[in-house]
Amino acid sequence: MRTALTLLFLLALAAMPGALLPQLSLNAAKVDEYVAQRGWWGQLLLKLGFFEVYATPWFAAIYLLLFTSLVGCLLPRTWEYFKQMRAKPVLTPRNLSRMPHHAQAELDVTPDEAVARAKKVLRGWRMETGEDTVSAERGFLRETGNLVFHFALLGLLVSFALGKMFNYEGQIIVQADGGQFCNGGIFNYDQFRPGLRVDGTDLTPFCVEIGKFSAEYLDNGQPVGFKADIRYQSGESLASNTWNPYTLQVNHPLRTEGDRLYLLGHGYTPTFTVTFPNGEKRTQGIQWLPTDQLTLASEGATKFDPPGVTDSETRRKNQIAVTGLLAPTPLLHGNILNSKFPALNDPMVAVDVYRGDLGVDDGRGQSIFSIDQKMVDQGRLQKVARKNLALGEEIALDDGTKVRFDSVNDWVSLQVSHDPTQGYVLMFAILIILGLGVSLTVKRRRVWVRATRLDDGRTLVEVGGLARTDQAGYGEEFTRLARAVLNEEKS
Repeated sequence: MRTALTLLFLLALAAMPGALLPQLSLNAAKVDEYVAQRGWWGQLLLKLGFFEVYATPWFAAIYLLLFTSLVGCLLPRTWEYFKQMRAKPVLTPRNLSRMPHHAQAELDVTPDEAVARAKKVLRGWRMETGEDTVSAERGFLRETGNLVFHFALLGLLVSFALGKMFNYEGQIIVQADGGQFCNGGIFNYDQFRPGLRVDGTDLTPFCVEIGKFSAEYLDNGQPVGFKADIRYQSGESLASNTWNPYTLQVNHPLRTEGDRLYLLGHGYTPTFTVTFPNGEKRTQGIQWLPTDQLTLASEGATKFDPPGVTDSETRRKNQIAVTGLLAPTPLLHGNILNSKFPALNDPMVAVDVYRGDLGVDDGRGQSIFSIDQKMVDQGRLQKVARKNLALGEEIALDDGTKVRFDSVNDWVSLQVSHDPTQGYVLMFAILIILGLGVSLTVKRRRVWVRATRLDDGRTLVEVGGLARTDQAGYGEEFTRLARAVLNEEKS
């Protein structure tokens, strides 16, 4: 038990960096910033795994040692518990006056009558009668609750471990007003974190279509609630191509076929139309990333290929990228644009238009929210225009190309979570609470009664009591029982 308590303390101590320091699994950019600010100290913490605490070998070692210690503690206690269940109550001690609680009286009854009265009073107790004695005990459920608590804790740890093997979690951005997502494979996700035994080839199939999205805000810009009207197909409805309606809200996920679909947040998608010198048009909208969660000022890059160009070299020299800042509710300081509120109230964009090689054809992955800065540094991508645009306004480039700011739409951030052990986790968590409650409220206590025939024909009845653990109020319970045994009128 001491070993288990020591390991439990070490586990809590080892988990503290996970709560106090940024973690790579949650915010890698914040970790990079933290390390850069701390120099060699930050590098040391990075090497020791303090920014991915729960995946480090030293945390897993403490976890496994605690698990082993818990098993080693429970096995002998369980065996002892079953032996105690079969054992009879302790025989009545010779000298009951030495008990912490004691009462006696001389009664005009026979010893058999006194024993019968004691058995009646102690009905419901575990009882053993001897020659003019009664031994009784109660509160055996205390150890039962203790064992239930520890076995449930063990089950909870096992459930978590199995969950980490067979669960998966992914995030995806879907456009509102018609955007769709199907859980058909890991390539449909923007981010995907599989369990150790998940390869992404056997995901639960379902499809979702996002309809109208709405958001409510306080006057200071703090969000009150997000709501998305969606349709989904899963199970039989997927096979029959039937759509089911659902209102998706924060903390009110869609539960379907063992998966949970959460609404995490939202942002905006500006739509631009580029009219090229030959008159051809290209219209495109791509989500921009909020850089201020309070005002939803967003940055991004919307990229265009020139139409009708088959030569790859010519195409790479004439690609267009519209980058900049989107302000849902604009706030202008001279020509500097910012946002003062997260809702769409006459949105504006401050755009930088680049022309040249975007670097999207070199076979390497590239962020959809930015351009490749190396292309700018090498002079292969050049800024050719800058302007603040309201809805419907446009900017003309030096070659006659025009870029028009058409509209702004909502996008929603969704998370799909699959955990086949969540039901077991809930069950064990409830058992932990119940077991702990029983263990803390039920107390072991014992009562003995002895009836001795005196020379004058009367009977000396003694009652002794002992609480196995300190319990406030046992004195009152013992006094009540003793009165009932010693004085029938007060029983």
